[in-house]
Amino acid sequence: MSRYGRSVSTRESILTAAERLFAEHGVTAVSHRQIGEAAGQGNNFAVGYHFGDRTALVRAILHRHAEPIEHRRVRMIERIEGHGEVRDWIACLVRPFTEHLAELGSPTWFARFGEQVMTDPVLRRVVVDDALAGEPVRQVVERLNHCLPALPVPVHLERGDMARHLISHGCAERERALAEGTGRQDTWERTATGLIDAITGLWTAPVTPGR
Repeated sequence: MSRYGRSVSTRESILTAAERLFAEHGVTAVSHRQIGEAAGQGNNFAVGYHFGDRTALVRAILHRHAEPIEHRRVRMIERIEGHGEVRDWIACLVRPFTEHLAELGSPTWFARFGEQVMTDPVLRRVVVDDALAGEPVRQVVERLNHCLPALPVPVHLERGDMARHLISHGCAERERALAEGTGRQDTWERTATGLIDAITGLWTAPVTPGR
């Protein structure tokens, strides 16, 4: 294997090990040394050499999954463009993620990794900003907003946060159940449908007067 090939292989091994360890133990509880050991790297500085700091490592894990998820999202946008309703655009946020997890097989760690990252105030901002930087996500959010009933700004922001948490925690719980062998009777398709139902209800629910 060439030097470049070895470097790529090492990076992939580190990303896989970091994703699993972060998912299982939390982002702040895992050291670069532990990640390097899990990736089969004898050099304690391998993680820092290839990725720098923890934020860059988290971003690299996110970016590794982003391309296949966004390809699915683009295809969904093309299919419903011009006639999408609230539920359609919510599906565009949920299904590309759940379909990607289903395609990865089992076990997976990406949903639990995302859940752990979302508990860190700094990294949570990184995740949200990176997600909204993608053109397909921006298109979906814009079209969803055009379909929604008029909401006071604080309520709109609050419900947006709730929707993100539902997707993150709902997928993480499904992934956790699969890892523990208790979720075999369900499917990612059913998980996605349940999330879409719940988030559609969340966005279209009436607002208590005075809010």
